[in-house]
Amino acid sequence: MAEIEWKPQKNSTVSLHQQITAYMKTKIQHGEWTIGMKLPSQRNLAKQFQVNRSTIVAVLEELAADGLMEAKVGSGTKIINNTWGLLAATPPPDWISYVKSGIHQPNISIIQEINKAEANPHMIRLGTGELSPELLPKGRMEETFQFNEKQSLSLGYTEPKGSFALRQTVSAYLSKKGIIASSESILIVSGGLQALQLLSIGLLKRGSTIFHETPSYLNSIHIFQSAGMHLLGLPLDEEGVTFDTIGRLKKQHKAGLLYTIPNFHNPTGIVMSERRRKDLIAVSQMEKIPIIEDDVYGDLWLDTPPPKPLKAHDFQGNVLYIGSMSKSLSPGLRIGWIVGPEAVIGHLADIKMQTDYGSSTLSQFAVEKWLSKGWYEEFLINIRDELRHRRDFTNELLKKYFSDIATWKLPKGGFYIWLKLKLSISSQRLFSLALKDGILINPGIVYDKTDDQHLRLSYSYASFDELERGLITLAQIIKREARGRFY
Repeated sequence: MAEIEWKPQKNSTVSLHQQITAYMKTKIQHGEWTIGMKLPSQRNLAKQFQVNRSTIVAVLEELAADGLMEAKVGSGTKIINNTWGLLAATPPPDWISYVKSGIHQPNISIIQEINKAEANPHMIRLGTGELSPELLPKGRMEETFQFNEKQSLSLGYTEPKGSFALRQTVSAYLSKKGIIASSESILIVSGGLQALQLLSIGLLKRGSTIFHETPSYLNSIHIFQSAGMHLLGLPLDEEGVTFDTIGRLKKQHKAGLLYTIPNFHNPTGIVMSERRRKDLIAVSQMEKIPIIEDDVYGDLWLDTPPPKPLKAHDFQGNVLYIGSMSKSLSPGLRIGWIVGPEAVIGHLADIKMQTDYGSSTLSQFAVEKWLSKGWYEEFLINIRDELRHRRDFTNELLKKYFSDIATWKLPKGGFYIWLKLKLSISSQRLFSLALKDGILINPGIVYDKTDDQHLRLSYSYASFDELERGLITLAQIIKREARGRFY
């Protein structure tokens, strides 16, 4: 059940009990809360509605007396009817069973909790992987959509591969990275996540295996698993993903392809060395294993530019390259691209037209303008300075408050510091304790279900004041838990 956003009015002449009862009845009557749906616990409902538990008990008793709900010891409270169902000869459909049988798997519970908590404006978000609202280019973005009488903007659909002007501009932008790609081999997508979704349903058979680094961002989403594929992790060292065993593993499994984030890896921040990149391309060609290169963080280097992308070393069409503006410019634009062989791009474009008929025309226009006018390069210079300042500030805080309880390496770009705790503390418990204190973190189990020792900290979203308050409180929680274990 989704988080309840509505709250009763405490200064109303209508009692809290009556307001909540009416709200729940309306939800049930209009089919928003369906038969079979399980309600949160009484304590949880009281917290969400911000009332005493006794008020919730009275509400549930009244709804049960009306024949709409049923409470059973050990299984909680469920909706068993609606106002129309009480009058109808046949019961309405059991939507809960439909939800459970859907193809796309629900995300792991801790990710769902993170997504809910991010909507709380009072939460200190120490794990969020996006630019702070303070860093987004609001003024220049407003200028983007100002026109004179000689300018015009098409508000219709674009062609299947996306705006031709944008694809030409992206082609020129990629050439600076050493990637030679014509507009015909570029597909505009609605962000990097849609790129992965298109690849999962467009290129691979059910039962295929996706190789990836361990830990990996892929473990925080269920795109490939929902398409019937299996994930298999490969070790990660200081130079990037290792692939000594990939030939043997390919024979043991239905190897589909390898997914990698070479630049400022999510969540570890590791940058794949140039030597490792060339070796990976060679192995890919020898073993005939295609590569998905996710380079959404590539422009966010803070010290020195990373080596050229894998795609720049690919002369046989083995690499499918994903880029995006979501991390480096604005998450709300939802514009990215896939670069690959024309046959692949054409097929994925056909699938995309069947699913959303093209990415936002306005967003494509904005990105084309930012790239062609040089605004994006100007913005990157500023944003690198801002992120470098935030990274160094966070590093000093960690030295001051975490040096005795954790280890870490200073990232050379991206958003994240991969913090390794010296003490054995349940990351799930640490997540819950931090959340109670208004601090949101991303524990290691999000990226590797066996990793109970790491935290992914982000310095890109929280303000300087929030970073300081959040990290001080987090250190206190960890030390308090450690003392409780040993005393």
